[in-house]
Amino acid sequence: MDDPRVPELAPHLSSAGVFLVLRRMRVPLIVLIVIFAVSVLGLSLVPGQNAQGRPDRMDLFESFYFMSYTATTIGFGELPNEFTDAQRMWVTLTIFLAVIGWAYAIGSLLSLMQDQGFRQALARRGFTRSVRRMREPFLLLVGYGNATKMLARSLDDMGRRFVVIDNQEARVSAVELDSYRADAPALRGDARDTGLLTLAGLGHQTCAGVISLAGDDETNLDVAMTTALLRPDLPVIARSGSRDVADRMRAFHVQEVVNPSDRFGDHLRILLRSPAAYQLMSWLTSAPGTPAPRRFPPLPHGRWVVCGHGRYGEELSADLRAEGLEITEVHVSGGRVLAGEGDSAQVIESGHVSDAAAFVAATASDTTNLWLVEAARRANPDTFVVALQNRRANAPLFSAIGVDFGLVPAEVIAHEVLARLANPVLVRFLRQVPHQGDDWAAQLVDRLVTTCGRGTPELWRIRLSRDHAPALVGRLDERSLSLADLLRDPADRDDTLDIVALSLFREGERTMAPAGDLVLRVDDQLLLAGRPRARSALATTLTEVPTASYVVDGHRVPSSWVFRRLARVDSAGRRR
Repeated sequence: MDDPRVPELAPHLSSAGVFLVLRRMRVPLIVLIVIFAVSVLGLSLVPGQNAQGRPDRMDLFESFYFMSYTATTIGFGELPNEFTDAQRMWVTLTIFLAVIGWAYAIGSLLSLMQDQGFRQALARRGFTRSVRRMREPFLLLVGYGNATKMLARSLDDMGRRFVVIDNQEARVSAVELDSYRADAPALRGDARDTGLLTLAGLGHQTCAGVISLAGDDETNLDVAMTTALLRPDLPVIARSGSRDVADRMRAFHVQEVVNPSDRFGDHLRILLRSPAAYQLMSWLTSAPGTPAPRRFPPLPHGRWVVCGHGRYGEELSADLRAEGLEITEVHVSGGRVLAGEGDSAQVIESGHVSDAAAFVAATASDTTNLWLVEAARRANPDTFVVALQNRRANAPLFSAIGVDFGLVPAEVIAHEVLARLANPVLVRFLRQVPHQGDDWAAQLVDRLVTTCGRGTPELWRIRLSRDHAPALVGRLDERSLSLADLLRDPADRDDTLDIVALSLFREGERTMAPAGDLVLRVDDQLLLAGRPRARSALATTLTEVPTASYVVDGHRVPSSWVFRRLARVDSAGRRR
């Protein structure tokens, strides 16, 4: 069932195509009906003759029958008798009238098929059917830009279903061209229309959340407000380009707000503190199977020149000053360098790039950023160059020009959203990573690579409660179970599962990368990273008493409750 709080607008919108057909084809159908009726009536009135040559007339049924197979080009012949010249003249006239009528009707139908409104109505109808047939949980994605495309690909790799709304026809068509494993319904329209959100499954019982990453802040705010009012139970992740809009979203209890302008400075601050921490965070928020990214060398701590405009330049300068760096700001009017507004010499000289430790090109135009990077390279070949890459498609250009560190807002947004979707506990873990030190992060990365391989490991959370770990409750109560014991391999307890414990949460306190000798307690929560096979093996340890007994104590006990009773083994697998 759909959520009763969401208005039932979808049936009315999805049936708009039927009403449009009836309205557009009304006159052509009436013309055809009139021609056919006049033809039948006239044929029944025109005098004829029977087989004996006596005057006779066709009744209405015979006229209707004859005109029906004549109009459909079947042509059985003159029935029931040979026609007179008057009847043949009338039939000839009606045939030409029928041709004109059918031409008019077919032309109207072809015109209707080309009508944008009719095609959109058909698309909505098919879209509605696809959404209503979805039985597994799905996400509603608003906007299909670069960030959403990256997110959709990762969701598809994870086996998650999604529905897309975008106001550009090319982007909607791109959803089908991207060839996802599962069907991904897509609809063109303005997401600020509550009816379209309803069509997209906002009130559907299997809708698991709404992600609004449109380039328009007003659209994202409207979607967040609509969802918060109609479906307050659904999680919402929205993009915001300004703090004012983000505050408005949070006023409607939208806690997950992604601001790419804020993240640029945050990423540089993490790199300044700990390159290994940045490597770890980027890796864990990547799509499944992504190879571990390279570790950046330590960033210079001298004077930085920030060349930008608007929110990117202001936010970035403030973040870098918070790290104790000396910042020289160079403003570019409108985010672009145009003829008459200055040349490379003026821009670079005003920032004193020749003796700067680092140069940042952070405008809203990739062309301007590339131009600034080239000018900075000529002025100071040894300076560390940072650039904002607004379009992901321009990656080869930034690579060719030799950028030391580039940030793509679309990738930042996709990684953050993916982290929030994959595991909320992961987000809280990532917030603590930069404060652990570079050596700690480097050791954890090396440990993850050794244990899980170079691809992004699978991340999941377990709770050691009586419901989720019934086979271990007795040992947890006695505080006789260590983390190393829990992660033994059920196939051979002398081996360890390919799992790394990232954090432990207990009574409001978090332990980062807990040691193997840590004693576990009831209701502890663990964030784990590992291989899928290891995850399945750990699940048997948590739930099956014989497996838990072998893994922890090395004793093999009967799997049947009856045989355990005969062998005098308690519920925890230990002999009484």
